[in-house]
Amino acid sequence: MEPEIQPVQPEAQPPKNNGEAATPEVLPTAPPTTPLTGEIFTHLESGTELADVDIYSGLHWLFADSRKLRAGWSVLLFAFLFVLLLAGAGTVFVKLHLVSQHAAFSAAAAFWGELIPFLAMLGAAALVALIEQRRLADFNLGGARRTAHFFSGLAGGFVALSALVGALKCGGWLYFGPVALSGADVARYAALWGCAFLLVGCVEEGLFRCYLQSTLTRGINFWWALGVVALLCGALALKSKGSEVWGVYAIALLGLFPCLLLHVKKGPRAAFWQAAWVTSTLFGFVHTSNNGENWIGIFAAAAIGFAFCVSIRVTGSAWWAIGFHAAWDWAETYFYGAADSGNVATGHYLTTNPTGNVIWSGGTNGPEGSLLVLAVILLLIALLAIYGRGKRAAQTAD
Repeated sequence: MEPEIQPVQPEAQPPKNNGEAATPEVLPTAPPTTPLTGEIFTHLESGTELADVDIYSGLHWLFADSRKLRAGWSVLLFAFLFVLLLAGAGTVFVKLHLVSQHAAFSAAAAFWGELIPFLAMLGAAALVALIEQRRLADFNLGGARRTAHFFSGLAGGFVALSALVGALKCGGWLYFGPVALSGADVARYAALWGCAFLLVGCVEEGLFRCYLQSTLTRGINFWWALGVVALLCGALALKSKGSEVWGVYAIALLGLFPCLLLHVKKGPRAAFWQAAWVTSTLFGFVHTSNNGENWIGIFAAAAIGFAFCVSIRVTGSAWWAIGFHAAWDWAETYFYGAADSGNVATGHYLTTNPTGNVIWSGGTNGPEGSLLVLAVILLLIALLAIYGRGKRAAQTAD
């Protein structure tokens, strides 16, 4: 008996709608995406738990760039930590009777007084570096031949200050008095002042040319630089009536047009030089609080700050600037016994005194207040530029 063949059942046809248009099938759609929700859906599709997604990533751009704090927030954080640690260390040192507000300008007072900001700076920089997952060497302290650059900076600082003193002597604007030290005191005070001014070089270069210069370079533009410089000049105009403020105004105006030109031409190193404009102006600004400063001395402080920025571009680090800064102050204060920013130290080796026109002699401001210091700084910048050009030519030849 043959098996019974079942008739083939026709496929189910969609119901007719009597001429009405068919209603399209409604598919589930994803909600509109934003940078944040888009990231969440991407993680969900890849199997990542929602808890692993940073729900605050939409604000990431405001505070960080490439997983590092933006330059402005980094500077504010550093400033907060520095002031906090400075107050803490200062309180401890006062309690231990290591510092006093009425202490004379001596080697011991200078050493302990500079050790406080040095420790505060080191602590603040280490904490910021930890937060940003950076190294302290990233703050313009890396590079090759650091030791050689430091010692050549020491030699350069002594030679440059000696050249300034020699020019003042030849011009009749400075004369030498009796030698103030003898015997073992010569070496003892030389070492004490050497330690003190090494701290001075580390603190001032560490704040301005290491941390601040490197941080601003990675996150500044012309308009931010202009705003900061204008703010500094405005603050001086409101609080000070002395002539020394014109030194700050002069360096601010001098850097305006080169930085604007770099901005217009979109120069590849524009951020570095705009940062140098800010740090140099700020360096002059903080020196207005010193006693006995004139406008030439303030302008010279800002200008030599710019020369130190040039040295960073040439050598690749701030070690040359640290050595130069320490040796310049040591030679001026201890070796020649001249006034340094209006202060004459106790325990100096030679004795020098200004005479004649203050514009040329520097007066109570010391050699740094003489118009001749500007010639020394210009010569220094020119020598750095020549060295840098020769270095680049040698690298190209290799």
